[in-house]
Amino acid sequence: MLSGARVVLPTGIVDGGRVVVEGSRIADGSRWPEGAAGIAGIAEGAQVIDLTGHWVVPGFVDMHNHGGGGASFTSGTADEILHGIHTHRRHGTTTLVASTVTVDMDFLAQRAGLLSELAEQGEIAGVHFEGPFISPCRKGAHSESLLRHPDPEEVRKVIDAARGRARMVTLATELPGGIDSVRLLAEHGVIAAIGHTDATYEQTAEAIDAGATVATHLFNAMPQLGHREPGPVAALLEDERVTVELINDGVHLHPASLELAFRHAGGSRVAFITDAMDAAGFGDGRYRLGPLEVEVSAGVARLVEGGSIAGSTLTLDRAFQRAVTVDRLPVEDVVAAISANPARLLGVHDRVGSLEPGKDADLVVLDAQFGLKGVMRRGEWVVAP
Repeated sequence: MLSGARVVLPTGIVDGGRVVVEGSRIADGSRWPEGAAGIAGIAEGAQVIDLTGHWVVPGFVDMHNHGGGGASFTSGTADEILHGIHTHRRHGTTTLVASTVTVDMDFLAQRAGLLSELAEQGEIAGVHFEGPFISPCRKGAHSESLLRHPDPEEVRKVIDAARGRARMVTLATELPGGIDSVRLLAEHGVIAAIGHTDATYEQTAEAIDAGATVATHLFNAMPQLGHREPGPVAALLEDERVTVELINDGVHLHPASLELAFRHAGGSRVAFITDAMDAAGFGDGRYRLGPLEVEVSAGVARLVEGGSIAGSTLTLDRAFQRAVTVDRLPVEDVVAAISANPARLLGVHDRVGSLEPGKDADLVVLDAQFGLKGVMRRGEWVVAP
């Protein structure tokens, strides 16, 4: 039993709350006193951990992550990928989608197979394909020579290679085949995300009507908001069917842009992501992102050739702390953006994303300054408080 903390529930914040864990799950509701507000209960004979002065929040859900701990999800071995996953778990990410970058199509299919095995083992929540179906005008840290149009047949091959574990595909939907591929993904229960795009406002709206529901790292790798040509940013922010990804590392977004996104999309339509690459939780140095070489200096990753930002070194505990202490966002909105909203998008909200009876005992303990002090995944401490 975790006792005395400020517990963040779907219904609000409970001061001096208690969370009871039995096995791998949050204790069944029948174990709680009649009329208790939120998660409260006393399990007879339980180990009691006093967390007075701390916060308990749901485990973090990262739906866009390329690696960490020196390991790449696109090119690493199974053991290296597991090391990267565990690096992020130690920073509070108890549910993670492994993202790939643009590589040769045959190699991408091979990686999809390997990652799907890890998804079947419960290590990751699925696979996100960021590239190769993106615009050369907005390629960011992707190899232009390997980019291709989002032909529905090729998109289908990629998701088939993931054996039912594909969760999201990022597309430049204005390219030939883009709208048909959005419809294909929607029919197969895979998130169609608009990103690395040079689309107009009208083209973006058409893709949303076809079934696209996510903006891949909003503002980044897309035309900026204009007064005569509002572009994709306006279309993605204004449509209630779309959830916008934000990289809150202080590098990718100005605080005013973050505030703009929250103000227009609202707390229920924002998902904090890391877009992390190998250096997350590891350190500065030279790395590879797919076939491209990356230099990480002072925690900022840039391509050696051209200098484009190449993902991030962010972990979600830092994104959480910054959102509350620097951006001054309400804690409940940050919890939604970092846990509940991505869990809902990924279709795993019945198991994770909030502290509710019967769900996996995935939670994070934070101190009064929102620094990470403990991580539990499925009832086992990854980081003991």
